[in-house]
Amino acid sequence: MIAVANLAWRSVLNRKNTALLTILTVAVSVVLLLGVERVRVQAKESFANTISGTDLIMGARSGNINLLLYSVFHIGNATNNVDWKTVKDIVGQPAVKWYIPISLGDSHRGFRVTGTTTTFFEQYRYGRKQLLSFQQGREFDALSDVVIGAEVARQLNYKLGDSIIIAHGLSDQSFTRHDDSPFEISGILNPTGTPIDRGVFVSLAAIDAIHEGWETGTKRATGAAFAKDYTNHEPTAVTAVFIGLKSRLQTFSLQRQINEYRFEPLSAIIPGLVLRELWSMMSVAEKTLLVVSGFVVFAGLLGMLSSLLTSLNERRREMAILRAVGARPHHIFLLLVSEAGLLTFCGIIVGILMLAVLLLFGVPILHAQYGLVVDVWHITEYELSMLAIVQAAGILIGCLPALSAYRQSLSDGMTIRV
Repeated sequence: MIAVANLAWRSVLNRKNTALLTILTVAVSVVLLLGVERVRVQAKESFANTISGTDLIMGARSGNINLLLYSVFHIGNATNNVDWKTVKDIVGQPAVKWYIPISLGDSHRGFRVTGTTTTFFEQYRYGRKQLLSFQQGREFDALSDVVIGAEVARQLNYKLGDSIIIAHGLSDQSFTRHDDSPFEISGILNPTGTPIDRGVFVSLAAIDAIHEGWETGTKRATGAAFAKDYTNHEPTAVTAVFIGLKSRLQTFSLQRQINEYRFEPLSAIIPGLVLRELWSMMSVAEKTLLVVSGFVVFAGLLGMLSSLLTSLNERRREMAILRAVGARPHHIFLLLVSEAGLLTFCGIIVGILMLAVLLLFGVPILHAQYGLVVDVWHITEYELSMLAIVQAAGILIGCLPALSAYRQSLSDGMTIRV
């Protein structure tokens, strides 16, 4: 067997140009397979970790997924607001360690505006319990301060100190804009790869200030929104509340209390569980990515098969000579199978190295643009199993030209016509 492997290696070296093209074809398919898998896994982890460290999300009575979508992903709208007295009653429970109220409803040039408190920047976590950090500036302090996400700053080319106008509702039209209430950008957040990147954040007091006089839904005729003193101001209602507990053992108990609250219809969800439920609904796209990358690998292996079959007729004299010096038909079969296995193995190794090089240059871009952190060198057990399947498929495909060579070697002699 060692002699056959050595002969296969020398045979590959003798046809190095064709072998290199075959190895490159397999390598590119392996790069795509592993690349898609790593991005898929990281995207799944990033999705699952859009919010972490938050034990409960409380909002008006609604479906679990709907509550998650509008509170975390800012998709859709709440069925109702939660009265501030109710919020104070719930968060006053001994089990509650911290809470983050949020108020939604306004927008700025297609980006959702979130009214909240400075606790948001101190307690909100994403990923592996990572805290929000500032690329530039600081959290809002004055009533007219606004903090924007990295994607907002990038798309609208904003910088610190720029003035922005918030629109009433989701339609950014001239008659809905709070023209008398310009905000000044006080901070720009670092990329997180979550909806935070597309968020515009102001204080709850600022939300109430710019809406004073808009009770009828029409623009206020005159008056500056920030002229009034809003020190120690408390809102009348909020859209949702993120809650952190002193102990996770109290999660289900408080969730039940909120869901059974007597004075107002409320819902409380555990974000991690609902995120998994939401991802399971999107599993079709996940599987499609794997199928596409699998077909690319199959196409690469077909390229190797084509190369081996094309060269087989040219090598019939070589096979006849090997038979003449004592090689048996099964040796010829093993030689071709060994060549296919060797080419596949080399393609896998080159593909892994190519992927590592691409990731070394691409990881900073992925992190900066999408907040994805892809491991460069670590290969998971699942990836190893996929590579083992590729290797086995390469050997299996090599059996086709090997079987043809086996049959030819039984009938060909030294007088073979080429």
